[in-house]
Amino acid sequence: MPGTLAKMILAISLLTALLLAQEPPGKKIPSITMTPAPRTAVTRGKSNTVELQFHVSSGFHVNSNKPSAEYLIPTVLKLDAPTDIVLGRVTYPEGQEMSFAFAPNEKLSVYSGEFDLAVMVRPLASVLPGDYEFHGQLRYQACDNAACYPPKQLPVRFEVKVVKAPPPPRKNPAQSPHIHN
Repeated sequence: MPGTLAKMILAISLLTALLLAQEPPGKKIPSITMTPAPRTAVTRGKSNTVELQFHVSSGFHVNSNKPSAEYLIPTVLKLDAPTDIVLGRVTYPEGQEMSFAFAPNEKLSVYSGEFDLAVMVRPLASVLPGDYEFHGQLRYQACDNAACYPPKQLPVRFEVKVVKAPPPPRKNPAQSPHIHN
């Protein structure tokens, strides 16, 4: 009997802790989601652009990649590339200049709704044609009109299909200026 009572108390304690750890019903949680990126064909030996699309949940915004104040955490994409594929620059969109209740006299550079990032990738000329997967994380700090939340990281994954470069155009051999009958 005493063991059963102890097990019941432990189970009730665990359930109470789980319920308290959950967000209250109706409270929105800030987040960013990534639209699944279609497999992009990239030519080996050349720089190629891969477009990634993200969505900030309604009622929230995230600091842009170049926030207007040093104390703000920028949105940053970090990627790991497969062997023999070189990662180039990540191009971030301009942020929207907005002011909020927590800083009414300050314009902050933010993303809200949809925003796209462009990633430059260049497979080396020696890479075998085929499918390659990139993994990484988008680090961001979401805020609403009243407060900012702790920074989060969104796992990012996309694929490229490396293809051979088309053969160079062939020049026609020089034609004889003589007329042949």
